[in-house]
Amino acid sequence: MRRKTQIVLAITFMVTALVCGFSYIYISQLLRQRIAYAHDTAASLESQIFYVATTAVIPDLGDTRVDTKNPAKVRRAITEYLATDRDLNAILDSVQGDWSMIRDASIVDVDGVAILHTNAQLNGKAVPLRPDFQVLQGAKFRKQLRLVYDSATVYEVRMPLLLNGQDFGSIRLGISTAFLKYDIAPRVEYAVIFSAISILLSLVLAAGLSHIALGPLEQISRRLDNVTGGEADPVTEEEAGRDEYGLVTLKIAHLGRQMRDAREIFSALKDNVDQIMGNLQDGLMLFTRDSRVVLVSASVERFLGRPRSELLGRTVKEIFTRDSSLGALVLDGFQLRNPVTQREVESSNNKRVQVSLDFIQERGSPIGALLILRDAESVRRIQDEIEISRQMSASGRTTRGVAHEVKNPINAIVLHLQLLQTKLKQIDPDTRRHMDIIGNEIHRLDRVVQILVDFTRPRDLRLEEIDMGRLLEDVIMLATPDTDQHGVTVKRKLGTEPLGVRVDLDVMKQAILNVIINGMQAMPEGGVLTISLRRDEDTVITEIRDQGVGIPHELQEKIFELYFTTRKGGSGIGLAQTYQALQWHYGSIDFETVEGQGTTFRLRLPLIEIRAGVNIENGRVDAPSLTVPNS
Repeated sequence: MRRKTQIVLAITFMVTALVCGFSYIYISQLLRQRIAYAHDTAASLESQIFYVATTAVIPDLGDTRVDTKNPAKVRRAITEYLATDRDLNAILDSVQGDWSMIRDASIVDVDGVAILHTNAQLNGKAVPLRPDFQVLQGAKFRKQLRLVYDSATVYEVRMPLLLNGQDFGSIRLGISTAFLKYDIAPRVEYAVIFSAISILLSLVLAAGLSHIALGPLEQISRRLDNVTGGEADPVTEEEAGRDEYGLVTLKIAHLGRQMRDAREIFSALKDNVDQIMGNLQDGLMLFTRDSRVVLVSASVERFLGRPRSELLGRTVKEIFTRDSSLGALVLDGFQLRNPVTQREVESSNNKRVQVSLDFIQERGSPIGALLILRDAESVRRIQDEIEISRQMSASGRTTRGVAHEVKNPINAIVLHLQLLQTKLKQIDPDTRRHMDIIGNEIHRLDRVVQILVDFTRPRDLRLEEIDMGRLLEDVIMLATPDTDQHGVTVKRKLGTEPLGVRVDLDVMKQAILNVIINGMQAMPEGGVLTISLRRDEDTVITEIRDQGVGIPHELQEKIFELYFTTRKGGSGIGLAQTYQALQWHYGSIDFETVEGQGTTFRLRLPLIEIRAGVNIENGRVDAPSLTVPNS
């Protein structure tokens, strides 16, 4: 088939499709309009009948002898009034002459008996229900067309009739499809004729346009044939580029390469942005000029309690409400175009949130806004941890210096003490007892200094993967003799779900044991020590709660400081050692206390997935060792 014939057929087919499509739309809209017009006509007539019926009856009942307290008598009286009302009869008599779409009209009581009917022979007789007009009006176009052009059917428009606040019956109007068919048939015929003429004209125009458009291509084809046959020089690329078709082809190819490159770059950028948004701890929302969200980080779900998919594409007014302090602050900022700098408010889920709102401008014109949400508690906790780490670092430096200066004199004292013991043993044997006491005290002082040296020395961690519940059971077993001796009952709430952590077992056991011993010593009269374990997203949380007297407010900031203790004979190293151990394992420790009720220490460690092959009950798996410096 020749290209010209293909183009003619393609254009003709396209025009035919367009004509058929527009004809389809035209006829469907025409049919729907006429059906809607018929319904509106019926509704208008129903309103008139309803108005006349209510005004004809209600004002008259109070002036009659009808017992208004007897519903049956009231109904009979109303029926008689309606049947004899001249206005109602006049309206019904005019239906078939004045209302072209209405076939009949009637007023029927609750039992379906006609009180008034355009067909007087049906007055006082039961009128059967006919199909609701909504069946025709609510149908799709094809079904509407089939219903109208099938055998004539009468559909009914019904309106309830309420008199004196009671259901008295209904007003029924019949609309025949024959009337609708008679109304739209001429227009449909005109549309068919117009479509046929348009298709014929398109065929003629397509033939002419194809001849005009393809004429230059025939010349190009002949020239290419000459080049192929060797009768002329080949067409150079530069000459081909000067032709309109050649230029268009080259430009489209160039544009396609640009779009492909741009698509690849955009895809790579989108993947990178999605990865960054998924790993951000802060909640980040980017808004367009019209305050619509186009970028949301995963952490926003935690602050707003809604998934990211529900937020993208929505405006700020659809996301935030003034019911919460956070929503009111953000909405006021967008309304007044005022930036917000590090304001701490309460979100809808009762979390303290730090809010920052910046409006982005380009050449003095606003192009969007950036909203940042931070967990205020996390920020304060990090600040506290930094301060404690700074204090412990300073204490560590001092300790290392003091330990170094004390260690050398102690070694010298021990050496000379041994020489002195040897000499005095022969001269004065009774002095040996005093020399032994001095030696023991010096050795005890040496152990204390050694503990301080060990606390500040870099530690080589031997990391192992283990179930945290198993680890807690081991520590509880170690502490059982002491807890039994002090009358302390250990209550476990460890759950059954295995929660994997990667820790140095010796270091972590000592850290947890320090907290258990601290809670046990806080209850000198005995009590219950509750140890619970749970998961919070990607964190394993261990809570150790005692029933002691609590920690006074003025001492709470010093609880993790090195050498700080409130117990006589205490070293002040235990909790500081626990704090340091949690830092080594990228965890944290904090506490809540109520004076007179007790204290809860909360240890957090990163959750890991226990690999296949690890025995959760008894086994563990080694991980690479890690050397960490002391703070």
